[in-house]
Amino acid sequence: MRKPEVDHLLTKMLESNVNISDLILTVDKPFQVEASGVLVPVELEPHFERLTPFQTETFALNLINQDRRLMETLINEGSCDLSYELPGIARFRVNIFSQRGQYSIVLRKLETMIPSFEELMLPEAYQRVAMEKNGIVLVTGATGSGKTTSLAAVINEINEKSPVHIITLEDPIEYTHTQKKSTINQRELGKDFDTFANGLRAALRQAPKVILVGEMRDRESVEIAFNAAETGHLVLSTLHTIDAGQTVNRILGMFSIEEENQVRTRLADSLRWIVCQRLLPKVGGGRVAAFEALGTSLRVKDIVLHGEAEGKTYQDIIQQGKAFGMVTFDNCIVELFEKGLITEETARAYASNRSNVSRGIDGIKHARGEKTTDLGKLEVDRSYGKAKDSPWQ
Repeated sequence: MRKPEVDHLLTKMLESNVNISDLILTVDKPFQVEASGVLVPVELEPHFERLTPFQTETFALNLINQDRRLMETLINEGSCDLSYELPGIARFRVNIFSQRGQYSIVLRKLETMIPSFEELMLPEAYQRVAMEKNGIVLVTGATGSGKTTSLAAVINEINEKSPVHIITLEDPIEYTHTQKKSTINQRELGKDFDTFANGLRAALRQAPKVILVGEMRDRESVEIAFNAAETGHLVLSTLHTIDAGQTVNRILGMFSIEEENQVRTRLADSLRWIVCQRLLPKVGGGRVAAFEALGTSLRVKDIVLHGEAEGKTYQDIIQQGKAFGMVTFDNCIVELFEKGLITEETARAYASNRSNVSRGIDGIKHARGEKTTDLGKLEVDRSYGKAKDSPWQ
């Protein structure tokens, strides 16, 4: 198998369905694509009923293209990341990994156009993030929840409005930004720097105002991010956490117990926003994002410093901070239901607190004049507790 054949197969896979996000090659399975969040087998000519270990390994070697660093990483660590391009058609973020001594491949399709806040239906919090001048902003969520896309929209907004120097450290580069009002330098892990910590350390000597770090992967990266934020830089990054409270705990967990108080103090001073994302099935196909956004305030700083307590939690603050751009997952989910973007079943299934979402849905249905319960007319059972032959029946 040669590169033209690989490109032909990838092209055919892309043409097989709409709303494709990933291409997946696994031994003993056919070629597959993930379309609108669902795995679908791809019919190709000639027909591949089951991929063999030799076929997936050959495919992987073609994607690696004799890159010695990638080969060493794959052999030593069991997986490697790279970018791949079908000229004029699509770009991919690729992960090749070993499983049971065989190779599997996942190619994430990258969008070429950077979407706007309006197109992504991002909450007000992202507008406020784009106006921040320093500190740390974390966008969190599961893999594939759109974190990179949201941050690309933030960088694009800054690029259009502010004459500042922006450095991005990515693995790999997903969206290519053009030079607008800002000056942007995009660096890719493996090609332009060896580790996020080293890339971030070097960025401090490259006179940026904004630094985008693809992911906070270790303690060293977090420490350097603190240093950058404390010296007047705006640091944007991602974490794989599901809500604001877990995000703070994940950062604290990277340090020893002896360092906890100092880390809490630095985080309280540096943190500006935590925005969490989830993708929900959309009515009519596709997916739509729900968000949770926590902005900094004196109350947030107090909880970061001393921890959550009864009646003093991150959720309480977010619930009461709507005027400041904050939003809870549950309120966002109820709004999506009100707009007809998700079903009632989806809203309840993805809720953080089902009672809150249920009350919100019932309020919307009541305002529309719809039934809010399936219970019919209730009547008193006058025979309850009486003998069958009782004359009082």
